[in-house]
Amino acid sequence: MTSTETSRTVDARATFERVEPLTGNVATTSPATTVAEATAVVDRAAAAFPAWSQTLPAERRRLLNRAADLLEQRIPDLQRLMTAEVGATKAWVHHNTVMGVNNLREAAALTTQIGGDIIPSNRPGVFNMAIRRPMGVTLGIAPWNGTMSLATRSVAVPLACGNTAVMRGSELSPGSHLLLGEVLTEAGFPEGVANVIVNAPADGADIVRALVEHPAVRHVNFTGSTKVGRIVAELAARHLKPVLLELGGKNSLIVLRDADLDAAVDAAVFSSFMYQGQVCMTAGRIVADEPIADELASRLAERAAALRVGDPRKDDGTDLACLIGEPQAAAVAALVEDAVAKGATLLTGGERTGTFMRPAVLDHVTPAMRVYREETFGPVAAVVRARDAEHALEIANDTEYGLSGAIFTKDVTRALELTSRWATGNVHINGPTLAVESQTPYGGVKDSGYGRFGGTDSVKEFTTVQLVTLNRDQHYPL
Repeated sequence: MTSTETSRTVDARATFERVEPLTGNVATTSPATTVAEATAVVDRAAAAFPAWSQTLPAERRRLLNRAADLLEQRIPDLQRLMTAEVGATKAWVHHNTVMGVNNLREAAALTTQIGGDIIPSNRPGVFNMAIRRPMGVTLGIAPWNGTMSLATRSVAVPLACGNTAVMRGSELSPGSHLLLGEVLTEAGFPEGVANVIVNAPADGADIVRALVEHPAVRHVNFTGSTKVGRIVAELAARHLKPVLLELGGKNSLIVLRDADLDAAVDAAVFSSFMYQGQVCMTAGRIVADEPIADELASRLAERAAALRVGDPRKDDGTDLACLIGEPQAAAVAALVEDAVAKGATLLTGGERTGTFMRPAVLDHVTPAMRVYREETFGPVAAVVRARDAEHALEIANDTEYGLSGAIFTKDVTRALELTSRWATGNVHINGPTLAVESQTPYGGVKDSGYGRFGGTDSVKEFTTVQLVTLNRDQHYPL
């Protein structure tokens, strides 16, 4: 994709390069959208909205399903682009593509599920209908880590609901995000309906500001860090625009003394180290009930030490690749060093070479250590020991975030009771923290954001309610 939008090609005069975190070589060269060009894309989306909003559900469904089919066919291209731009392993590319395809197909299924309510009236001869209508132009700001899953999520349901969509892709994965633009164009979405733009890193703040402030943009969805999410929310609030935010997390995976340790270790490895821990749902803490803590930590360290780290293009069996950049790798290493200096035991890993880092397992992590509270965004499993189930829940709630959580126990009734007091948007009983499906609601509480992507809950996010009344034989006091 060489254009700044999905609908038609624009001859961009400026470009920018994305450098591979794996090697330092140039990964992709992409058009550097200017503020004027970004504004023009929104203008075209606004012009396309009236016709698109009246498009029959069957046509919207057909185009979304066509886009899903085309995206599935582009796995080889995505493998090349995502590995080069964001250090994705084969497993992560597959997961992301499957999620992206599912997002599009689930959105297609929702096109006939956008309903409303019949509300009884207290006035004779009046019939009340609350009808869900599309909002207009929606702006999606997508991150680099869930490269395709989170990009499709930002536009699929908005389009299904009859909105036109503008997605601002990440400067760290521009080629991958522009590929989604190619797919939407090839699927046949009309001029101006589905748009993807990318920009040079230095222009990011100005582009986002211009997009959010544009009068035609009626809704914003953002997935990324809590720090940037606050900025986006404050900017949108000044213009009275609703925002859906899915932000960071410090998620706990609780393992109680009666848990199936085989299953718990499997989930802990996946939750801590998948995609080098660079996922908002990553298990930031492994909260171990004291009687099983030694065995759990030992087995976790043994599994982590066996994981293969390297360039996935050279070895299909690579489990972990590099981090997104050397600054991030250095920041994660600093968290490990801080924990060890304050009394944690480093059971394995933590060695860093440039952007690569061996998966680390820290035991005896305490609240005095930065890794206990800060979002790690790297391959670190931090084992925190709990006296019992109540103490484990106390630890899990001891965070400003509230995105995901998991609890392993054979006592499911007890687990359900604990979840009722767990301040988090998602809890998985005997499953990993890193889990989401396209048809289920997904989002956080506290500093992890607000609103929900997924399923019918997302229809509520991307539509507005219009009250329509039918009146007969009315009598008025004047």
